[in-house]
Amino acid sequence: MPVIRLFLALLVCALPYMAAPALAQSSSQPTDATTTAPDYEAWRLFAQTAEDMLDRPGISSEILNNLRTQLVGYRARFLTAQDANATRITNLREQIAALGPPPEEGATEAAEIAARRAELNEQLATLQAPGIAAQEAFRRADGLIRQIDTTLRERDAEALLTLWPSPVNPVNWVAAADAVWGTSFTAASQVLGALEDPARMREFRSNLPVSLLLFLLSGLALWRGRSWIESIVSRLLDDSGSRRSKRILGRLVSLAQILVPVTAVVALGMALELTSLLGDIGAAITHGLIWGGVSYFVARWAGRQLFPIAESSSAPLRLPAARRREGRFWSNMIGGALAVQMILTSTFPPEANADAANAVLAFPVLAFAGLVLFRIGMLFQQHNNSQEVAERETRFFDRMIAILGKVIMVIGVGVPVFGAIGYVQAAQWLLFPTIYSLGLIVVLLFFMQLVDDIYAVVTSTEEAVDTALIPSLINLGLVILALPVFALIWGVRPTELLEFLQLLREGFRVGDTRISPINILSFVIVFSIGYLITRILQGTLESSVLPKTKIDKGGQKAIISGMGYVGIFVAALIAISTAGIDLSGLAIVAGALSVGIGFGLQNIVSNFISGLILLIERPVAEGDWIEVGGTMGTVRTISVRSTVIETFDRTDVIVPNADLISGTVTNWTRYNSLGRIIVPVGVAYGSDTRKVTRILQEIGDAQPLALLDPPPNVHFVDFGADSLDFELRLVLSDVSFGLAVRTEIRHQIIERFREEGIEIPFAQRDLWLRNPEVLRPGYKAPLGQESAAEDTPTELRRDEITEADPTSDSSGDDGPDDGR
Repeated sequence: MPVIRLFLALLVCALPYMAAPALAQSSSQPTDATTTAPDYEAWRLFAQTAEDMLDRPGISSEILNNLRTQLVGYRARFLTAQDANATRITNLREQIAALGPPPEEGATEAAEIAARRAELNEQLATLQAPGIAAQEAFRRADGLIRQIDTTLRERDAEALLTLWPSPVNPVNWVAAADAVWGTSFTAASQVLGALEDPARMREFRSNLPVSLLLFLLSGLALWRGRSWIESIVSRLLDDSGSRRSKRILGRLVSLAQILVPVTAVVALGMALELTSLLGDIGAAITHGLIWGGVSYFVARWAGRQLFPIAESSSAPLRLPAARRREGRFWSNMIGGALAVQMILTSTFPPEANADAANAVLAFPVLAFAGLVLFRIGMLFQQHNNSQEVAERETRFFDRMIAILGKVIMVIGVGVPVFGAIGYVQAAQWLLFPTIYSLGLIVVLLFFMQLVDDIYAVVTSTEEAVDTALIPSLINLGLVILALPVFALIWGVRPTELLEFLQLLREGFRVGDTRISPINILSFVIVFSIGYLITRILQGTLESSVLPKTKIDKGGQKAIISGMGYVGIFVAALIAISTAGIDLSGLAIVAGALSVGIGFGLQNIVSNFISGLILLIERPVAEGDWIEVGGTMGTVRTISVRSTVIETFDRTDVIVPNADLISGTVTNWTRYNSLGRIIVPVGVAYGSDTRKVTRILQEIGDAQPLALLDPPPNVHFVDFGADSLDFELRLVLSDVSFGLAVRTEIRHQIIERFREEGIEIPFAQRDLWLRNPEVLRPGYKAPLGQESAAEDTPTELRRDEITEADPTSDSSGDDGPDDGR
């Protein structure tokens, strides 16, 4: 039954984790000659029997599954036996290699060495024999398993593609009516026979009080208990209080919506069985009723999780109240369809009825459930059409909901069509796994929301849960754990799944090293512990040890970073050794990678080595003001690949470490913060240079950040084209304030020069135009010059700048307005 299949799925998922300690213990045992070897004689007899059975036509699938299970066990033992005597074989090979290469043809070696070599080779052949036998047996078992899998898959495909009589053909309704009448008549006969049996009646009367009590309690739980629980859950999941702890309690209490009514249905079934009047068919109907009740109430709970009654920000789908109410209704209908299917399957076993009867009995459920799926798919599509989803950035979840809605709609249309044609088994295979998958998705969403709420309560955060890493990793783990359940729902046999998990646990070989998930898990755990210890040591050095030393901040940062790199490297080595990974087998791969590093990754390696040099030599340190390659700013961080420089406009520039080592770097504040600034000043010709020097000296001496040794200096540096050039030079105690000091000095210079009547000139240029009158509109040339004016274009040139009267031309004669 489908529910039993779900139970088996959960059991299969738990088996690998339950068996992990024993497997780890068994894998840790040495595989030498003392390990119990497989009984190859018994295996050959069993393999021959299995091959004979596979050659028989018409062998049942149940026998094949049992045979496959035994073969999987043999194959697992042979896989383990392949590593027999591995340690001793390795030692023998090393001993043989120590004797040197065997002599070439025609050459001889010392008799003692030749005898020792022959003895060791004989021992090696003896020790390799069990492994070779295990490899041969493993191949034979694996081939038989693949043959069984092929046969079972062909049978499953044939069953799915079997065309039954069409259920919409009225001719086939007669077979269904006969099945219903025959089963009803048999059930009634069994009940009447029980009523006429004195022993049954005495048992009925003795169990009547207990049956009535169970009837009363189950009726009360189904009538009032469910509504009470739903009201409590609605109040707890309401967003009005916006408290995560209340929502956690509400989610946990919502599970009572399944437990209470299911317990009531089980009590009702027990009450019916205690009457002793049901008979075989009545007992089958009771069992179907119990499983049908479980299916209905699980579907009802899932509908309230997916389409909550109250508006909630944690609801998976963003739908208005009317659409959520519709979703809950269709969820109840899905549960009702599953319940009817359970009762029909228990009452009318497919193997006991004709194909026509099975098709007619199954088609109404298929058609109704297909319609319900189509409507639910439409509700999924409306999620992306809501205003909230349209306004925000499209998320992966929203895209998956849209795809899932379309798939559900297609299945909802295809199921009734396939069923009407006669492919009833294919329609059932498509319908019910889809419903169970939807239920599993709702369960995943329930636990994901529960994880988010618990994380928010533990960390006291409300807004950043969606972007937090820890709940995302936990939710990813839940999805991975659910994958085997999805596989079982869609027809993967539990034996196949166990086999896959076993092969995954055994891992794969890389050279002489076997890598398995257990090795990877041990590597991750040991490396994580080493990484944590490294971070603790770094924190202790940074907060307690290094501040008490005389090492500067840059040196402390270098020590802490070096400790981190060394700690991570040591943690990786210990983790690799603990996981049992032999790196010697990867020597060829490492050689190939070294070639790739030499050509393709040379820049990265160069930057890495440069980062190590920076941490050791420390030509620059965090907080230094440097200038490299036209970039000036403060060093914020130094990593093994690059250095981040924060410029004065608050932007981060990432500079490769190789540029800091091979290029020219100006460090303004490496060993001290002293620095000289120069303020150039120009005054007009005719100014008193001694007076200018005195004023600038007074301004420099008045600066609070200027050093007294050396004192500020004023220099008359040049006779400029437009001014007499001076420079005020002073050394500041903190050069990082250089721009502010320059600004203040310039303000004071302007103020003092204005008070003293000293002019700061600016460049001036006079342009003189020859014959500017020709540029005026309507100008006419004098007679005799028209032809010359037409043939010769007007030439404008810049005259030399003179200090002559601007109202006269260069010849000294009075002329017309020059047109300036």
